[in-house]
Amino acid sequence: MSATALRAKTQVGGASSPTRDAALALLLRHGECTASDLASQLGVSVQVMRRHLRSLEDDGLVESSPSAEGPGRPSNHWRLTSKGQSRFPDGSEHFALGLMESLAGALPAEAVHQLLEQQAREKATDYLRQIGDGSLHERVQRLVELRRAEGYVAECEPDSSQNPGGWVLSEYHCSVMRIAEQFPCVCDQELQLIRHTFPDCTVERVHWRLEKGHSCGFRLIPTQG
Repeated sequence: MSATALRAKTQVGGASSPTRDAALALLLRHGECTASDLASQLGVSVQVMRRHLRSLEDDGLVESSPSAEGPGRPSNHWRLTSKGQSRFPDGSEHFALGLMESLAGALPAEAVHQLLEQQAREKATDYLRQIGDGSLHERVQRLVELRRAEGYVAECEPDSSQNPGGWVLSEYHCSVMRIAEQFPCVCDQELQLIRHTFPDCTVERVHWRLEKGHSCGFRLIPTQG
């Protein structure tokens, strides 16, 4: 996703500017960056970028830690704080979280899993209808567009491992993150959702925000034959 597209996904209130908003979006996408990295991608001087980062730090949206990268002074690596993460669209409604809490309290765990599996199948059926036919790349790209409309910061890229024709779907902002933090089984439903949406592929999780890192990712490998 380009910096322009990422900038369009941010909803930053208060004192903001295109450069500040784009910097937040790039930190969301990459996990962490130096001021030099951000300045290069946004076409501004390092000095200007540092001023923006200090301003964002004062607002509690970013934080930094020094990291040695060879001889000389350590470079500060910047990342979003929890407050910075919360500036992006979040579809985790209080009602949905309360509903999950009620279900978990009233039903056996297996029944909750069955309900989530049913929801995944129904959602996948809707996705299949909307993405239609075409190459795997075309269908994955259409799914990316649907997920963005639902509040995810999503993108796809060719699989860099030894899987010709494969693709990796990455999501840097999860619209159900607050629910997933309390009910990780929701993440299992997301994996099943992608599998049902691409029945002609082997789908595996390659990144998981609840485990480590700054994104969730799924590798899609076309089934041979």
